[in-house]
Amino acid sequence: MADAADDDWARQIAAAFEQACRDELAAPKPGNVHVFAGGHRMTAADFERSAAAAAGPLTAAGARVGARILEAVEATFASVGSNTNLGIVLLCAPLAAAAEPRRDDLRVSLAKTLVALDRDDAALAFRAIVRASPAGLGKSDRHDVFAPATVSLRVAMAEAADRDRIALQYVTDFADIFGLGERSLADALAVSLDLRRATSLTYLGFLAAFPDSHIQRKQGAETAEQVRREAAKLQAKTQAAHRLDDILPTLLDWDTTLKRAGVNPGTSADLTVATLFAHRLRSILPRARNSG
Repeated sequence: MADAADDDWARQIAAAFEQACRDELAAPKPGNVHVFAGGHRMTAADFERSAAAAAGPLTAAGARVGARILEAVEATFASVGSNTNLGIVLLCAPLAAAAEPRRDDLRVSLAKTLVALDRDDAALAFRAIVRASPAGLGKSDRHDVFAPATVSLRVAMAEAADRDRIALQYVTDFADIFGLGERSLADALAVSLDLRRATSLTYLGFLAAFPDSHIQRKQGAETAEQVRREAAKLQAKTQAAHRLDDILPTLLDWDTTLKRAGVNPGTSADLTVATLFAHRLRSILPRARNSG
């Protein structure tokens, strides 16, 4: 049973999660929802309410990862009535659990958390995924979310890792988050302390590095690759602009183009939230063990 100190620490983790979500929304992310423009029948306010609803269950002291995922998704539906944050929840639930011990480096603790996932975690996560019913969700020959779980959540994620970048994080110990994501964020903040610019660059870094798996599921590999190439060009322009205002019109122009075509780089946005969350967790964890 969690004591008062555990509950207080859980509240700090929850606050870090909510702030990471707000930070991600504050930055222009072409094709995705942000404070400058909604899209895909969603608004920034929907995501703000979703973050507030999900924060408590996602960071509940002592809760297993699968329960955090399911209860955060259920809380989101109760608040906004739709799937706004399944990918965010799938990425941030293990990070929140990994931050609880306050002893290990965050990355070391996350690896232990992922190894410890079991079949019950898979069963709960499967229920959450079915409840959220994300775009492009189909049937799988093995470890299908519509069937009873027979393996651990990590093994189940490995089955989807070749087609889903979020699933891939579960079998690589979040290599994209701790590698590309944190590097992009740190490099941007070294040039300018404007977190909005740094967040946009982190998002563009993911989008330029590999085809967004959400786009691949909905619009196919060719469109995803075309978006990736355009993102790389815009990433270079944004890096050259040391002030967000200097590049903002260009970012918003592409944003409009993508949304008119119904293209949503949702996976890149989810990875960006997870990177911001990991960054904030490091800021509240003991510095000697979480300096990089």
